[in-house]
Amino acid sequence: MVFKKLRQAMGIGGPSIETVLHDPNTTPGGVVTGEIAIIGGQFNSDILAVNLALRTRVEVESGDSEYSSNLEYAKMPVAGHFKLEEGARHSVPFQFPIPWEAPLTHMYGQPLHGTTVGIATELEVAGAIDPGDLDPIAVHPLPAQERILAAFSNLGFRFRNADCEKGRIWGVHQELPFYQEIEFLPPGQYARGITQLEVTFVSYPQSMEVVLELDKRGGVFTEGHDAFSRFTVDYATVGNVDWERQLDGFLQDAGRRRGFF
Repeated sequence: MVFKKLRQAMGIGGPSIETVLHDPNTTPGGVVTGEIAIIGGQFNSDILAVNLALRTRVEVESGDSEYSSNLEYAKMPVAGHFKLEEGARHSVPFQFPIPWEAPLTHMYGQPLHGTTVGIATELEVAGAIDPGDLDPIAVHPLPAQERILAAFSNLGFRFRNADCEKGRIWGVHQELPFYQEIEFLPPGQYARGITQLEVTFVSYPQSMEVVLELDKRGGVFTEGHDAFSRFTVDYATVGNVDWERQLDGFLQDAGRRRGFF
């Protein structure tokens, strides 16, 4: 009995959790469903709570340095306090809403290199916290996002990389403390003035903001600098716009304002 209590105090032989997702594929504003099984260990346990949260790798700027960190957000409790008997099994079904601003993990039907999103399951046991499972999910573009991305591809832009930056975009309403940048290499007609294009989606239930950041090539006597363009896309009318022509206009206007072309 003394040995068993010692093991309990050290967290050895305690309860464990298993999270099963019904379908890991979703979109911003979607819902992921599943079931969490809490399995009793070698002694009775006092379960305080079971929580779910999304976890994403983000880049953090601190002074002159930058580092990566796992950021948890959209945390949600799925079960409150209950007693779990030794060896017992307790199941908790859940519906987890995905934020509209969730970063994309897939594009053009392929994994988006540089971005991962996972659902973390946390088990709070009296005297300890078990970080539990991390189950990856696939966040696919909304139809409006897919149309904009297809337009860039049709204009000749080639995907280079993607990452998530901790922080906020000036003038844009954000619920999450970070944003995703999807980076493209420009085609020939833009390449003489632009080194790369970074696209950010900030989505809401009825519309989304699209922020474009253009990196200018530095000349002999000038340093490269950025130019920004921002526009709103309405989901209901996205199919009525010639986005290849519209995006070309945005890029040309932004470039002329900053002397790119």
